[in-house]
Amino acid sequence: MTAVMTGIFAVLLALSVPVGYALIIAAGTAILFHGGTPTVLAVVKLFQPTQSFPLLAIPFFILSGSLMMSGTLGQKLVQFAAALVGRFHGGMGQVTVVGSTIFGGVSGSAVAEASALGSMLIPWQKREGYPAGFAAAVTASSSTIAGLIPPSIPLILYSTVSNASIAALFSAAVLPGLMLAAGMMLVCYLSGRIRNFPRLTDQTHLRSVGKSILSALPALLMPFFIVVLLRAGIATPTEVSVIAVFYALVVSLIVYRDLTWARLHEALVGTVITTGIVMLVITASSLVGHVLITERVPTIVAQWAQDTLVNAILIILMMNIIMLVVGMFLDLPAAILLLGPTFVAIGHAIGMDPIQLGVMVCINLSIGLFTPPIGTTLFIGAAIARVPIGAVVKELWPFYLVAFIVLILMSYVPALTIY
Repeated sequence: MTAVMTGIFAVLLALSVPVGYALIIAAGTAILFHGGTPTVLAVVKLFQPTQSFPLLAIPFFILSGSLMMSGTLGQKLVQFAAALVGRFHGGMGQVTVVGSTIFGGVSGSAVAEASALGSMLIPWQKREGYPAGFAAAVTASSSTIAGLIPPSIPLILYSTVSNASIAALFSAAVLPGLMLAAGMMLVCYLSGRIRNFPRLTDQTHLRSVGKSILSALPALLMPFFIVVLLRAGIATPTEVSVIAVFYALVVSLIVYRDLTWARLHEALVGTVITTGIVMLVITASSLVGHVLITERVPTIVAQWAQDTLVNAILIILMMNIIMLVVGMFLDLPAAILLLGPTFVAIGHAIGMDPIQLGVMVCINLSIGLFTPPIGTTLFIGAAIARVPIGAVVKELWPFYLVAFIVLILMSYVPALTIY
């Protein structure tokens, strides 16, 4: 069944069939071809994941992010980032990285972040004299920090396939997220200094920094607010997501007073569409998982890795290479749901903590979002900047280097994620 399913899936992807539909068709055809699973059971397996209470956190976190990012708060965040780092070499690139880190604590989605921040910052950087390819590269790479800073949608998805604690995953991912941000800011600084990029000169006063911090405080508090509630056991992830929506409504209605019926409608429609896409992939992956588990593929692969590679260092390297390749062609949610069960089994076999593995998986597959040929944030950045993909990729190599260094550290230094 697995061979039939893999072959059909590869053909459908080559024909540009959406991933969710390709997975359902491939797995369904394999089940019918094999004939060992009743059709009714296959349908049950298809819809069973949608009944998961923790998955309710996904639409609520998406909605809270949409409500906060679409209003005045987005402008306040950019002003805060500009006041904080705009005066340094490569300052406008650093503004994008700082903005991405903060927006990641609001949206939890790299794609949403690349679209929202890119539409504001890429044209601004181009007007100030930054190369369009560099502006797009900073947005494409730094937006993936949202996959690590709570509330991270990829980490929630990983928890569904690994049964790992969402609270522990959120806490463990903060440090690597900040390490990525620091490394990318260093790249922007060095690029600005070497290539003599323009610098902002009107953001030098401490008073402007203090004022902008107060204006952006509601967004700055969001990730800490989420982690504290989860780690203290005050609320479950789903309950926290509902509280986050209430928090976003209060901020928009009372603090900034910019919530309109049109914004609310747009946020709700966007949430429904995004949630529908994610849930389609989740249901499809459940059917694929049934095929793989029926044929004991995760167990067989884990045993093969142990017998062939022997060394845990080589096994982790193998997992990283596989994820890097898969991430170049599959969207992050689909890749997590497809590879997760097998890699959790391998991690268990070599004694790797599932929390460390989850952070490693999310960093690795996030790199695929700005890697050709099918990097989502890469395409978004290039489209907004109106430059060819090649021009953006040429500017991305130092950002790849930072991402790989952080990935290696998270893969082989458990103390950075388990504390």
